[in-house]
Amino acid sequence: MSALGALLAPRSASGSTGMRSRILLGFVCAAYSVGAAVGWGSPQVAVFMGDFGLAAAALIAAVSCFLYARTGAGRLRPAWLLFSLSSLMAACGNAVWGWYEVILGVPVPTPSLADVFFLCFAPPAIVGLLVLAKRPVTRAGWVCLALDAWLIGGSLLTLAWSLALAHTTHLAGFQDTTVAPAALSLAYPLLDIVLVSMVLALHFRRAGVNRSAVNTAIAALALTVLSDAVFTSPLLRSTYHSGQLLDAGWFAGSLLLAYAPWGARRADRQPARPGPPRAIASRPIAGSLAALTPYLAAAVCTLGILYNVVEGRRVDRVVIFTACTVVLALVVRQGIMLLDNISLTQELAQKENHFRSLVQGSSDVIMIAAPSGTLRYVSPAAAGVYGREAEDLVGSELSSIIHPDDLGRVVHELRRFLAAPPHEEPTTRIECRFRSGTGDWLNVESTVNRHQGGLLLNSRDVTERVRLQAQLQHNAEHDPLTDLPNRALFTARVRQALGGRRSGDPGTAVLFIDLDGFKQVNDTIGHQAGDELLIQAGRRLQDSVRAGDTAARLGGDEFAALIMGDGTRDQGAREYQVHEIADRLRLTLSQPYRIGPSEVRVAASIGVAFAEPAISPTDLMRNADLAMYRAKAGGKDRVELYAPQMQADVVRRSELAARLRTALRDGEFALLHQPVVHLASGSVAAVAAQARWRSAQGILFTPAEFLRVTGDDDRTAELGRWLLEEAVKQAADRARAGHPVAVSVRLSAARLLDAGPPPGSIEALLTRHGLPSGALMIEVADSDPRVSFDALEQRLVALRRLGVRIALDGFGSGFAAINALRRLPIDVLKLDRNLVEGVVESARLHKITSGLLRIACDLGLQSVADGVDVPEQVLALRAMGCTHGQGMAFSGPLDEYRLRRALVRGEFPVPGIPSPRPVMAGGSIPLLTGSHTETPVPPT
Repeated sequence: MSALGALLAPRSASGSTGMRSRILLGFVCAAYSVGAAVGWGSPQVAVFMGDFGLAAAALIAAVSCFLYARTGAGRLRPAWLLFSLSSLMAACGNAVWGWYEVILGVPVPTPSLADVFFLCFAPPAIVGLLVLAKRPVTRAGWVCLALDAWLIGGSLLTLAWSLALAHTTHLAGFQDTTVAPAALSLAYPLLDIVLVSMVLALHFRRAGVNRSAVNTAIAALALTVLSDAVFTSPLLRSTYHSGQLLDAGWFAGSLLLAYAPWGARRADRQPARPGPPRAIASRPIAGSLAALTPYLAAAVCTLGILYNVVEGRRVDRVVIFTACTVVLALVVRQGIMLLDNISLTQELAQKENHFRSLVQGSSDVIMIAAPSGTLRYVSPAAAGVYGREAEDLVGSELSSIIHPDDLGRVVHELRRFLAAPPHEEPTTRIECRFRSGTGDWLNVESTVNRHQGGLLLNSRDVTERVRLQAQLQHNAEHDPLTDLPNRALFTARVRQALGGRRSGDPGTAVLFIDLDGFKQVNDTIGHQAGDELLIQAGRRLQDSVRAGDTAARLGGDEFAALIMGDGTRDQGAREYQVHEIADRLRLTLSQPYRIGPSEVRVAASIGVAFAEPAISPTDLMRNADLAMYRAKAGGKDRVELYAPQMQADVVRRSELAARLRTALRDGEFALLHQPVVHLASGSVAAVAAQARWRSAQGILFTPAEFLRVTGDDDRTAELGRWLLEEAVKQAADRARAGHPVAVSVRLSAARLLDAGPPPGSIEALLTRHGLPSGALMIEVADSDPRVSFDALEQRLVALRRLGVRIALDGFGSGFAAINALRRLPIDVLKLDRNLVEGVVESARLHKITSGLLRIACDLGLQSVADGVDVPEQVLALRAMGCTHGQGMAFSGPLDEYRLRRALVRGEFPVPGIPSPRPVMAGGSIPLLTGSHTETPVPPT
């Protein structure tokens, strides 16, 4: 922006800065007016300021409009260029005038070059106003624009001709013999009349772009035209000289035109103030003035004719001709307006019919409420939506059909909406319940608009949508089988209990419940029966908790309950109370379930955790989960309270499991063998392979320790594969070294069926290492009730066809031992070490063990006693008919070096045998290792 632009439009966009620029402009114009009024102190200064002062002001306006046209005028650039040219003509005219009066000191001749410049002022300004105007879009609009301009111009010409122009023309023709002075006398007022006509005609048609600049420019031109009109009057023309007060009008008009574009730019940069726009507020007034313009013009024309009649003058032909054309233009314009009104009326009728059809055929209910809340109109759709006729609703209060519980919220929202500015919030949306014709409540969504001080409501029935949303929300938060809250909703309830007004109540407790034996129900009588059992269990749980508590199903056969605290400060009494509640739930859930024609029993293991200060819902639920698993590990069908030690045990097991994963990857496992001794001779009949883990800290873990950590997962399967392959490999190496002895490997029944190696892999393993199949025994470690006996029998039969011998481990401890003897292809029975430990001290165990050994003998099976640690056990077992023993009475697990030394020796001393004879390897049955609790490893 130039320095001139910076002066007229300061950089700051604040209102105070803009006010200072306007005050400065007014002060300069007022100072010029005061100087002109007092004659500037001397005739020379008055003439100088009247000529060159006006020339400087017009030049400033020309430069300002030119600079604005080059920087930011947009599509209005031609108008500002024309205004710049018009101001330049005025500046040149005043400069020529000053040349004659100030420089040459002679009167200005008539006509002169100054008159040429002054006459060239009006045409660019008139064309510029046409550019600023909003262009009509139709031919009729252009005709109306031309007629309006002529109505204004003709009326002004009639009035001016009657008042002054006729007299001026007569004097000019009488005094001068040439035509030029008379034409010059008429040119100034006629051009001013044309300019005034354009200003008035275009004032109501100005474009919406840069409205402030356009208004200021029109005001500047209007002030200039007014000064010209006063100058051309006969009374002032004869006595005018430069420096008079009239010059202040031209001076102010030029400076106002110079200020117009830059003041508009400053106004555009100011932030919009809240409230309705000015254009909207002034539009009705502007429209009324535009409609009255033709009639005002005709009135002015009539006043001009009446003036001549009242003064008794003869009506001039110019006045008659102009008046006739004005009346003709008015008639033509009225005809155009009449046709336009007829067209608009027809269009309005069509739109009204179209709108009425839309309203009456719409499925939405349209209601108009008065400011008092009374319904003034209700569309016919109310009969189908609300079940009430529209005529019944008209005249009633809007509040009478809104649910009382929703009325306060609706009134508050409507008051807030009506208080908001319309341009900021034209509509709002409310949702409430309306009373239907049947008395039911319908969920209705309404779009609300303002309408003549009242409200226009467009309403639709959304009851089905609300019901669907509620159903979806219920489904998302509840278990589909039992309809109890699911994990997500239960967690939210726990969070609410811990963070509400009872957040400091330590009596709040969470119960985790697991149904023991549920999997057997699914496996034995089917999943449908299992689902029915879960439904009944959920119903029992829901009926057993209090009204303020929450029962939930977390998934599978896991349930939970949130027991809210009662404010009791005695923590011991509260724990006892919650423990009683949990035990009562356990007994309730353990009652028989009627599933079809049969009864089914399951037990319940319950873990209880109490809220602590600042505990999170996740931690509280985790504590209850740990307590539940402790209850299952402790024998099931019991209640366990959470203790911090449980979390420590979990951390320890997690660390041990992590170290075990590393040990599997780094090969930290070692294979040891424990001799199985023939009790009659002391010879080594076989060796039992056992895995040991020597951790990086030097700790040697037995299977009883690390298998309890790993559980029945992929790592245990990997360890079993490693144990089998390593045992076969080392047994083959010993056989090639001259120590042929059978090896037994212990595998669980689940491993044989799920993750264990198939028979083909065992055969490939024996072939690859060159070990005879009769030198390997697979010992079935347990009889898991979840394992299918049919599948296990098929697997063991396939293995036995390969020559692999089968042993049944832990005989005497499992509930399925008799069934295993009846169905599985067993070669060896291995007594559980719990029977062996008390065989000497307990007469009852002595009889049980003796009976089991007789069964083995009757079936033609070899027997092995596991955990034979003292000589008295050797004597008792041999007396009962046990053929082999394994334990510390003979040897602990040995590494490969010590095992080969023992095999070279060939026998172990047996109590009760006076003179043992050396035997390299004895016995005919390859035997397998015992349970998880093997005898400790001796120091190496």
